[in-house]
Amino acid sequence: MAATIAFELVTPERLVKSDPVEMVVVPGAEGDMGVLPGHSLLVGTLRPGAVTVYEGGKPVERLFVAGGFVDVSPERCTVLADEAIPLAEIARPEAEARLARARARLAEADTDAAKAQGQRAVAVAETLLALVERAA
Repeated sequence: MAATIAFELVTPERLVKSDPVEMVVVPGAEGDMGVLPGHSLLVGTLRPGAVTVYEGGKPVERLFVAGGFVDVSPERCTVLADEAIPLAEIARPEAEARLARARARLAEADTDAAKAQGQRAVAVAETLLALVERAA
């Protein structure tokens, strides 16, 4: 059996995943980052993107995260995500509707703070739609 690292994906609402995995790739703020057993200590920020779980040298699960943080030690990788959804559970029409809602909110924004929130929501929704389209 290959060496594993304990992987946890947590949102403010719930524990999404907690399993030993061979490798996990997370969407770091500066680029995708692979985490294997024995990885050096690291705390970093995540951009919206896909977390990919590997077993047997192959990707077995992809989950969308809307951003957050990653905490890595030699034995554990913990992702603290703003939002996490298994990509297999998202249909293209749902992702398109989310993008349309985000664009509508941005168009209605009347303060700088509302515009910034709207721009982030659009960026997150665009990333989700791109991942769903790629998975199809």
